[in-house]
Amino acid sequence: MADLLLIIPVFLVAGLVKGVAGFGLPTVSIALLALARPLPEAMALMLVPSLATNVWQAFAGGQLRAVAPRIGAFLGCAAVATFAAAGQIARTDALLLSGALGVILVASSVLALAAPSLPAPSPAAERWLGPPMGAVSGAIAGLTGSFLVPAAPWLQAIRLPREQFVQGFGLGVVLVNGALAAALAGGGLLPVGLGLASLAGLLPAFAGMAAGRRLRMRLNEAAFRQVVQVALGLLGAWLALRAFA
Repeated sequence: MADLLLIIPVFLVAGLVKGVAGFGLPTVSIALLALARPLPEAMALMLVPSLATNVWQAFAGGQLRAVAPRIGAFLGCAAVATFAAAGQIARTDALLLSGALGVILVASSVLALAAPSLPAPSPAAERWLGPPMGAVSGAIAGLTGSFLVPAAPWLQAIRLPREQFVQGFGLGVVLVNGALAAALAGGGLLPVGLGLASLAGLLPAFAGMAAGRRLRMRLNEAAFRQVVQVALGLLGAWLALRAFA
């Protein structure tokens, strides 16, 4: 019952954000869950709703054949690095991990609000920079559950068309979360109870997404995204201060 009282509002909010802004369910849910639960548990609770909502995002839209070959090396390195990094969670202090998540959230929030115009790499530079960018993104995701930095800025920098960006990023979340789930299960950090509790987040996540899509027609999407980024930055600052102060 205590898990449900936490999970239902968290995934309603995270689903609402994803419905309006088109992104953010994993990061918002982990940030909120980490306020009450150790980060490894928050990551486990996030997995099922995040996988379910991003599978649809990854495979709907008709752009997968165009985008997958272009970012395949990036995604492959991200998945491998996620699995490797998540294997270290059991040996790392959970409070320090939540503090690291806080730092990542603050950095990604500042980056998103500043909205820098990153130069587009040349095709040759894109080919050799993609794998290390994927590896860094995956390592951060493996330790914190957040697949945002530098993944999202990189996919924007290579100038993916909007629909390809949406599907490519969704596919990245699916692969990274799959690798994360495998590593957590292998390390004994994904017990049956947490898996069932994660399943309980499906309905509120999809309900929140449906409500968010309706709100998107009435709200200024750019302004809403700014509010989300400010909120994530404040959550991140609290997590970091709690861990390192």
